[in-house]
Amino acid sequence: MSAIRHGVSVGIARIDNEFFLSIKAFGKLKHEDYLKINPMIDSALKGVKDPYINAFIDGSEFQGWELRAAWDDLKLDLKYSHKFSKIAIFGNKKWQKYAAKIGTWFVPVKLNISKILSRQ
Repeated sequence: MSAIRHGVSVGIARIDNEFFLSIKAFGKLKHEDYLKINPMIDSALKGVKDPYINAFIDGSEFQGWELRAAWDDLKLDLKYSHKFSKIAIFGNKKWQKYAAKIGTWFVPVKLNISKILSRQ
């Protein structure tokens, strides 16, 4: 039996109190993935007064969350909701667009959703 690939790649850059967060999620995210993501973000923002976060999320290989990971994602969103300035989401599934729109109920932010064009 082969292992199912899942996980997250995170990049964080900073200029003064403005952060550029890039996330590429692939497969179905698990609670263990958030045990890695959360400390990275917490560490980057630690001690920064009034940080502003601009985020790019690549969901082109993202397949969803396990239940506990979905809860982890919501908690992360709520924890930093007032610090996000802009979020851009790159995805290829209709459900991702709806999930992103629902997310704006919890994170009041300017949202840009891009769709991958079919390459077939």
